Amino acid sequence: MESWGFLLLGSHLGNPDRKPLTTAQLRGLAQRIRAHGPFEQEGELSAQDLIHMGYSREMAGHILSLLGDQALLHRYLQKGRARRCVPLTRQCDRYPMQLRRRLGLDSPGCLWAKGDLSLLDGKLVSLVGCRSLMEDNRRFALRAGEEAARQGYTLVSGNAVGADQTAQRACLDAGGKVICVVADALHSHLERPNVLYLSEEDYDAPFSSLRALRRNRVIHALGEGVLVAQCRDGKGGTWSGTSQNLRAHWTGVCCYDDGSDGAKALVSLGAVPVGTGDLSDLPGLFKREKTLFDLEDC
Repeated sequence: MESWGFLLLGSHLGNPDRKPLTTAQLRGLAQRIRAHGPFEQEGELSAQDLIHMGYSREMAGHILSLLGDQALLHRYLQKGRARRCVPLTRQCDRYPMQLRRRLGLDSPGCLWAKGDLSLLDGKLVSLVGCRSLMEDNRRFALRAGEEAARQGYTLVSGNAVGADQTAQRACLDAGGKVICVVADALHSHLERPNVLYLSEEDYDAPFSSLRALRRNRVIHALGEGVLVAQCRDGKGGTWSGTSQNLRAHWTGVCCYDDGSDGAKALVSLGAVPVGTGDLSDLPGLFKREKTLFDLEDC
């Protein structure tokens, strides 16, 4: 699928009434295209092609209608450039390879970016955690940010209050770099030195709890490993994203060993319990984790 296809099929393009395909529908379309072979007209989908793939006439018409909104796409891209927001589609050279490798067809068709794209080229470590932190867990998040900066890692997090912002501020204060995978309107964030903002959906999409949950897989899959500052057992976005990671084996997970039911539940799924002192050797943690969980990257 061409780069513009991901944008046309998967984005609202500034029109809230537009009905783009969901990630699951995009994944299904990509699978059917791979299995279909050459189209009637090279490089172009026809209604007959889509019907041969098993789509109804109604759905085939909807897909072609989305692909026909090229003037709307052009205007949306122009507005994005004016707001310093650029698209990284799955076919783009700057699209993070680790997302395609770890998430496969569930990787975002397009990531919108604002800020320093070179941050994607360095060593990345992800951090997640609760919005309301206990004091020891807050110190763990703060130390994680400091150690990421000291050891040359770019910290990946979600920019939420609590663990995310604690670690991000600590990393930047220590001279480090941060990638924020946001769940609110990307264009509303001001560019800052050593910061890259990413958004899975349109650059002007507002916050929603569904977006906050969906972006967790991006946070987890971007890093060489994931540090969990605090987690509730069976509840919340930290649990949802981390348990999904552990079951899918995207990356290794190290969880702060605070004795909580949430930490114990993550360990039972395969997370490694760690203390604040263990953060002084991030490569050692992740080398051990790769051996267990991420052999395809070795």
